[in-house]
Amino acid sequence: MEPSPATGGSETTRLVSPRDRGGAGGGLRLKSLFTEPSEPLPEEPKPVEMSFHHCHRDPLPQPGLTPERLQAQRQLCTACAVCCVFMAGEVVGGYLAHSLAIMTDAAHLLADVGSMMGSLFSLWLSTRPATRTMTFGWHRSETLGALASVVSLWMVTGILLYLAFIRLLHSDYHIEGGAMLLTASIAVCANLLMAFVLHQAGPHHSHGSRGAEYAPLEEGPREPLPLGNTSVRAAFVHVLGDLLQSLGVLAASILIYFKPQYKAADPISTFLFSICALGSTAPTLRDVLRVLMEGTPRSVGFEPVRDTLLSVPGVRATHELHLWSLTLTYHVASAHLAIDSTADSEAVLAEATSRLHSRFGFSSSTLQVEQYQPEMAQCLRCREPPQA
Repeated sequence: MEPSPATGGSETTRLVSPRDRGGAGGGLRLKSLFTEPSEPLPEEPKPVEMSFHHCHRDPLPQPGLTPERLQAQRQLCTACAVCCVFMAGEVVGGYLAHSLAIMTDAAHLLADVGSMMGSLFSLWLSTRPATRTMTFGWHRSETLGALASVVSLWMVTGILLYLAFIRLLHSDYHIEGGAMLLTASIAVCANLLMAFVLHQAGPHHSHGSRGAEYAPLEEGPREPLPLGNTSVRAAFVHVLGDLLQSLGVLAASILIYFKPQYKAADPISTFLFSICALGSTAPTLRDVLRVLMEGTPRSVGFEPVRDTLLSVPGVRATHELHLWSLTLTYHVASAHLAIDSTADSEAVLAEATSRLHSRFGFSSSTLQVEQYQPEMAQCLRCREPPQA
């Protein structure tokens, strides 16, 4: 192995065969691994946030929860802890008092726990980015959690209704009025405490356009709906319903405590409050099935969205309009826009996206712009879907 002179500051080595050391044909030249590059390597471009007029209408989300969502998380965690403690107390008190009405109230608290746990889970998942497998992110898990909460409540309520029916048939049971009265009183205090924890006032109480109480907004940029406030408001309304049920159980317990012969008030109140509990889950079940079936969001109409797209200058027709949602507050739209040959496709796309975002609060919209053709009027696939 003999070193040979190198040019340009690089080092080379010549390998010579022992059998042909003098020959010039058996040599190999290998560049050293220690050769310094003659030009510096280009730096990788860093991702930057585009301006507001780019295709993404919302600003780049910051990692972690916002202060408002952190407050909502603390409220929900506190209320969930209170609910779990008093739910366990109601189960024990209902068992000691032999009261199905108390058990029914505990079952309703179980639904509250499931609802608040689902809200906390959705708040945590909202910080996770979308992946190549979950391209929309993990938003739909909130809907699945709500469905599981409703199903569990229905199962427990069905068992309690069966036991209440057996008690009315045989009347061979005894109610401990004192234990029932004490447990019902604690349940009322627990619901008052949870309502106080979840109560929102001042600037934090805002009605967004994508919640259950939807109202169209004026044109122009706006702030996205705070999911935390939506979850806390829903839990607050649910707790108010539980408070009314707890007051009814308290009234039944007072009657049984002073008039033990009216012990039938326990299974009768179980029937009444079970119906109330099942009825309170009907709107949730309806919304969950609507989301899972990819239905049009309840707060958004097909015709207003279509008319808004047709009002964009340059748009002649629209078809393949699809509206659906991942959660009750995350709405998505997609459509084909047929424009005039003289229209600016980029301007049409920007204006249509802006109107969908500002007027209806769509979190994501995908619009395909194409040239208008007269044949589109007779195309079966370009026709609007019929009324349901």
